[in-house]
Amino acid sequence: MSPRLPGLILALASLLGLAAFLSPFMRPPAQQSAAVIAAHGDDALFTLLALSVLVLAAVFANVQAGLMTSKTLAVLGALAAVGAVLRFAPGPGGFSGVFFLPILAGYAFGVQFGFLAGATTLLASAFFTGGVGPWLPYQIFAAGWVGAGAGLLPRLRPNSRGELLLLAAAGWLFGMLYGAVMNLWFWPFIFQPQQAAQFWQPGIGLAETLQRYGLFYLATSFLWDIWRGIGNAALILLFGAPVLRLLRRYQQRFQFAVG
Repeated sequence: MSPRLPGLILALASLLGLAAFLSPFMRPPAQQSAAVIAAHGDDALFTLLALSVLVLAAVFANVQAGLMTSKTLAVLGALAAVGAVLRFAPGPGGFSGVFFLPILAGYAFGVQFGFLAGATTLLASAFFTGGVGPWLPYQIFAAGWVGAGAGLLPRLRPNSRGELLLLAAAGWLFGMLYGAVMNLWFWPFIFQPQQAAQFWQPGIGLAETLQRYGLFYLATSFLWDIWRGIGNAALILLFGAPVLRLLRRYQQRFQFAVG
C-alpha cells in the first residue's frame, strides 16, 4: 500500500471538516433560533460517522503501509486515554489539559500522528465526560487540526529553550484558534434580534459576516479562549520538556514516524 494513502485520507477528512463547518453559510438553516442545541441536528450523526470511518481508514492505511505497528497504536491509545483524563483538570475559563499531549505528539511524530492524536483524544474524552452531542464531530475536527498544526511547526534544536518557547507560543495560539473555529459549529444557526449586529443572517456579504463574527467572538468567548491558550502554554512550559523527551525515546525505541 502506498505510504501516501494515509495522508490523502486525512486530507479528505480535513476537507470534510471544512465542508461541515462552512455548509450552513452555503445552505442556510431553514430557521434560526436562540437555541444552540438545534444546530446540526440533522447532519451531526452523519458527519461523526463519516469522520470515524476516515480516521479508522487512516490508521489501517498506516498499518498496511508499515508506518504504524501495534506498538505505535498502543502509544496512540495511551496518549488518547491520558489526554482524556487531563480534560478533568480544573482551571479557570476555557482552560483544558486535553490539548497538551496532541500538541507535543504532533510536534514529535508529525502531522498525521498529530491529527490522529487530537481526534482520538477528543473522542475518548467525550465518552469519559459524557460530552456527546451534535458538537462532537466539530470538536474532533478542530482538535485534529491542533495536533496536525503542531506537526507543521519548524523544528528547532531538541530540548532547547527555544523549542519549548515555540511550543508554548503555539499552544497559546492553538487554544485561541480552537475556540474561534468551534464557535462556527453553531453560530450560523442562532439569532437574537436585540443583538443582531453579532449574528449572521443569510444574504449578508463576507466582509459583514467577518465583522459580525468578530463582535460575537469578542463578546462571548474571547476571554474564555485566552484561558485555554494560557493553560496550554503553562502546561507546555511546566511539563513539555520531559514529556517530549519521553515521546522521542518511544520514537527511537519503536522506530516509527507517521508523517
